Amino acid sequence: MTEKLVLHEDARSGNCYKIRLTAAHLSIPIERRAYDILNGETRTPEYLSQINANGKIPVLQIDDHFLPESNAACHWLAEGSELIPEDRFDHADMLRWMFWEQHRHEPSVAEMRFLYLYVGRDKLSEEQYAAVPGRIANGEAALTLMDRHLLDRDFMVGGRFTLADIALYAYTHVAGEGGFDLSRWPAVQRWLDRVASQSGHISMDA
Repeated sequence: MTEKLVLHEDARSGNCYKIRLTAAHLSIPIERRAYDILNGETRTPEYLSQINANGKIPVLQIDDHFLPESNAACHWLAEGSELIPEDRFDHADMLRWMFWEQHRHEPSVAEMRFLYLYVGRDKLSEEQYAAVPGRIANGEAALTLMDRHLLDRDFMVGGRFTLADIALYAYTHVAGEGGFDLSRWPAVQRWLDRVASQSGHISMDA
């Protein structure tokens, strides 16, 4: 891989961590450019016109191309690697879990972490406070589904470590910061330990 890669990120974000973690497992060097999303640094005219018109991070810059969406960036990095199953069904199943992570897991588990850790439990708006019970219920349902799936599996797909594990690890391993007691889901806890023991693993603050 000869492309120049730049990750436009806020390091506190699990979605950004996914990309760094994928690159670490594949020994791919990535330049990092930091933005503070809490201070609106991804909403400036320059960022919106040059990096991502949607005003979000992460964005993986590949030479002069800009690829938003964390799981798309992870898939691009891992193309042709052992992180993507060769089996057609397993590949599709991996994508299924990555789509599910963004649609069902991240909007509850990650959002609760954001509200509690970065907004503050005592600083929530009325709208945010009203949404908490639903987000907690949805997060608990997502973690319960994962726990049941992992009862007799070491990894999410195909019996081995794939991008599905990376995508789901990012916010699951810090779910406690959003008020979720991971001791309730022992199969998930064992899986988290298994993922963290993989060669090439880096922590979120690396």
